[in-house]
Amino acid sequence: MAKVVLITGGSSGIGKSVGEYLTDKGYVVYGTSRSPEKCTDSKFPLLKLDVTQSASIASCVSELISKTNQIDILINNAGVGITGPLEEIPTQEMKANFETNLFGPIHMINAVLPYMRAQKSGLILNITSIAGYMGLPFRGVYSASKGALELMTESYRMELKAFNIKLSNIAPGDFATNIAAGRYHAPLLKDSPYKEPYGTTLNLMDSHVDSGEDPLLMAKMIHKIITSKNPKIHYKVGAFLQKFSIVLKRILPDLWYEALLCRFYKL
Repeated sequence: MAKVVLITGGSSGIGKSVGEYLTDKGYVVYGTSRSPEKCTDSKFPLLKLDVTQSASIASCVSELISKTNQIDILINNAGVGITGPLEEIPTQEMKANFETNLFGPIHMINAVLPYMRAQKSGLILNITSIAGYMGLPFRGVYSASKGALELMTESYRMELKAFNIKLSNIAPGDFATNIAAGRYHAPLLKDSPYKEPYGTTLNLMDSHVDSGEDPLLMAKMIHKIITSKNPKIHYKVGAFLQKFSIVLKRILPDLWYEALLCRFYKL
């Protein structure tokens, strides 16, 4: 029997690429979108979902189970970017980012766990970010939300081990997607003390996304994890230097690493 996969945020970018790849591999794939009726070119069905709303999550999972009677793999892919000086980002925007990037995946996990426990098996993949391994200038909220999800996954793994439910993190670097279009940007204020460095960093981030990796790399990695007997806790996918930055953080003195980041971001 084909395995059933649910991908949050499956209408574009990484989620869409993963869904198409797994569909071609014979999996029964369902994606999600806040407005599935607007997506007319999807190779797999899309369910309506807003990961920040508990009623929407319950409805989505219930609809999936009514259609398939099982849920084998959950891929928490839905996420949003956020940039700005920490001093200037409105608190409500910080909270909104955590609602999508951290609490959304947690609520999705909790919604599918009863079904996976009943099946005595399941796999949950959380799409985090290489940015979640380090505090980055003008991306502190995003780094924190993704870093928190990395740690939550570690805890879930140990708590769910007895039920044969496995979890892994997949941290992408910069990929050529439309994430920048949906990102919350704190406005570049004329009288801000951060105007120049923040503006430079924004340009750098946008150029990195524009020249990012092909989302197909993520699709292939996810398929590799799905077919693995014993998935690892952490995976990183992206350009060599981005992945190597995590190694450097582990081996370099803190002040040296900070100096490298400051030099890279021209601070």
